[in-house]
Amino acid sequence: MGSSVRTPIGIAVVGAGYWGPNLVRNAQATPALQLEYLCDLDVGRAKRGLGNYSTVRVTDDLDAVLADPSVQAVAIATPAATHVGIAMAALTAGKHVLVEKPLAASLSDGAKVVQTAEDAGLVLMLDHTYCYTPAVTHLRQLVRDGALGEVQYLDSVRINLGLVQPDVDVIWDLAPHDLSVLDTLLPDDVTPVSVAAQGSDPLGCGQVCVAHLAVELSNGALAHVHVNWLSPTKVRTTIVGGSRRTVVWDDLNPSQRLAVYDRGVETRDPGSLGADVRNQTRVSYRIGDMVAPALPESEALRAMMSEFAAAITEGRPPLTDGYSGLRVLALLEAAGESLRRRGTAVPVEVRA
Repeated sequence: MGSSVRTPIGIAVVGAGYWGPNLVRNAQATPALQLEYLCDLDVGRAKRGLGNYSTVRVTDDLDAVLADPSVQAVAIATPAATHVGIAMAALTAGKHVLVEKPLAASLSDGAKVVQTAEDAGLVLMLDHTYCYTPAVTHLRQLVRDGALGEVQYLDSVRINLGLVQPDVDVIWDLAPHDLSVLDTLLPDDVTPVSVAAQGSDPLGCGQVCVAHLAVELSNGALAHVHVNWLSPTKVRTTIVGGSRRTVVWDDLNPSQRLAVYDRGVETRDPGSLGADVRNQTRVSYRIGDMVAPALPESEALRAMMSEFAAAITEGRPPLTDGYSGLRVLALLEAAGESLRRRGTAVPVEVRA
């Protein structure tokens, strides 16, 4: 009788800095994966991250990792400027690739990585972590099942007292989270059309520290993203307004991350109203119940790692595939161009 037990997929994590240890921990906790290496230029840091009793091999030699047939997949958690070089090397070596956001520093570089993966028949996945939270998974279902009706607006706030980055502005640092969530939530027939961005550098540090993005959608709706490194309070809130229901996602409220409001504004056809009412109102307000759905408490990174393994095993694109990374890059590039044009709306380059 044949066994249904599969041999785990050998994986190497490249980068032992801020995010790498999280990937290490979740790779080790995913039965379909076997962590073979932690690769970092600072071998001492990598060893400290693994602890004294780990059997995972530590090295600073990426070429040796990529040449090892026990490694079928590579997870990249290195500085953004190195993503393209490492991803291309891994794909060329025949390895599946999971890469931290952003995929690349430019849309054209990202497109090369995606094409290389496609030509080689390999899985390329973006670690858009928030897309794998129980809250976003549930919210995506609500949007795509039509429970909210037509999407009318999206408003997202991601602010905190953050570390001003030397190499990227606040848009490239924080907005990929919100833009990747927008990308995964929107129905397939609703796409971003343009981005208008405004930003400021009140510290005079040479990087935009506060920014507002307005993304026009193909159905006429507007998505707004506010990112800020200078707020003394931390806010992680997204509101998705639909013609039937509105959802508030508060990522910092573990007891009620999602609140679904059966409340909204309805317009009425003037022809259906009597002459005496017609001039008074065409708008009515609907006040209904609020429901807070019960959500499982599960780690998004664990779900993301499981999706990576499943995509490799099943030979299919993951939820956040290379093209989702390109769509986010297209929004970031349009936002950057809009900043240079002092807030003029810039068309978004269409990617599959």
